[in-house]
Amino acid sequence: MAVGIAVLALNALAAAWGGIAWLRRDPSVGFWYVLRAAQASVVVQAVVGGVLLAQGEDAPDGLHLFYGITPLLIAFVTEGMRVGVAQEEVAEIEDVEALGRREQVLLARRVVMREMGVMTIGTLMIVTLSLRAAEIF
Repeated sequence: MAVGIAVLALNALAAAWGGIAWLRRDPSVGFWYVLRAAQASVVVQAVVGGVLLAQGEDAPDGLHLFYGITPLLIAFVTEGMRVGVAQEEVAEIEDVEALGRREQVLLARRVVMREMGVMTIGTLMIVTLSLRAAEIF
């Protein structure tokens, strides 16, 4: 129960922080720390669930497994998407080093904002699943 609450709370905090920062166009450093804590809670939840299953505990139904594994999949997929949007942003630039300092800073800002957007959507998905899981169980 405590791990489930941590997953919900940390992902809700990351989603709110990321959403507000994204709307303000503020590339927040703090968001990334909260995001990593939220992701760690998802990993801990999956590990605890796996240990319980390995010890012979039975899942109440298939939905229980779905709600336990899907947040981990979302975290992995959004990390992959984050890398993809960063690569997409710099793909058209032949030589980043040739850009002036101002252009490099603006490029980095665009990359971070797109990454934050993707990761915020992922945390919102995890929050939604966590709320639904809490409602069912």
